[in-house]
Amino acid sequence: MSLKLISRRKAVVLAAALATLAPGLALAQAKLKVAGIYTVPFEQQWAGRLHQALKAAEARGEIEYKASENVSNANYERVMREYATGGSQLIVGEAFAVEAAARKVAKDFPKVSFLMGSSGKPVAPNFSTFDNYIQEPAYLSGLIAGGMSKSNKIGLVGGFPIPEVNRLMNAFMAGAKETNPKVEFSVSFINSWFDPPKAKEAAFAMIDKGADVLYAERFGVSDAAKEKGKLAIGNVINTQAQYPDTVVASALWDFGPTADRAIKLAKEGKFIAEDYGPYSMMKHKGSSLAPLGTFEKKVPAEIMAKVKAREQEILDGKFTVKVDDSQPKSTAK
Repeated sequence: MSLKLISRRKAVVLAAALATLAPGLALAQAKLKVAGIYTVPFEQQWAGRLHQALKAAEARGEIEYKASENVSNANYERVMREYATGGSQLIVGEAFAVEAAARKVAKDFPKVSFLMGSSGKPVAPNFSTFDNYIQEPAYLSGLIAGGMSKSNKIGLVGGFPIPEVNRLMNAFMAGAKETNPKVEFSVSFINSWFDPPKAKEAAFAMIDKGADVLYAERFGVSDAAKEKGKLAIGNVINTQAQYPDTVVASALWDFGPTADRAIKLAKEGKFIAEDYGPYSMMKHKGSSLAPLGTFEKKVPAEIMAKVKAREQEILDGKFTVKVDDSQPKSTAK
């Protein structure tokens, strides 16, 4: 009998012994089966952050990951049930337009862990919620926007006026107003999570009215700014590489801290219903202000000094960016 075969048999015997002595350890070492369900393409910025974080966990060997993109609201419940009955132990997705259906599925599968983007509350025992609470870097990017606007007119184009969008816009506007009290805002919602042409047209309309800085909450806005020679502030992801002369700064979201916590607790059998929102905040490294890159020397030094000071105050807990979920309104005349 070869030494290689003997070693292999010893490894099998040892693994079996460990499983007998410590079944919890064997369970913890097994890969968690995770499913992602998105109503938009993987390339869309919000869903893209979820997908990226879960792909990273898969690459580290922590989970088995399957995902579905472009799932319509009408089919969302069916897809959730398919994953739940198919052995998925943790299901991640968005419930913003399918709250009742998502919560119904979670209730029907109490042993499956659900982590859903939602404006609602978690529900015991297994329905946890999260949101991209990145109002802190959104506020910081607003400080920059206010300092960069020469026309004192800024346009904001969002998807839907729901809390998770509203709070980012309101924080951005507060920052811009702080560095430029004269600034006026035009606010528009395209009522879609992914319609770049529609967002682009909305941005064009704002530029025609004098806006020289645009808050690109949706894809398409930076394209309009680029075509017209205006500036843009990004959201959720950093697109400066694609728009080096357009995107000044971006409020970045990292779903990693949220995903990692849920995966760890689910693997340990300790997943409970809770609000994961805080794990998107800067102190947990769930959000940050993107490096200025090509605009490093173009933003006034006094503005960046204020940004750096505020950033440190946020991290030290000395300054709190207000969470304002109310629908932002245009102030431009």
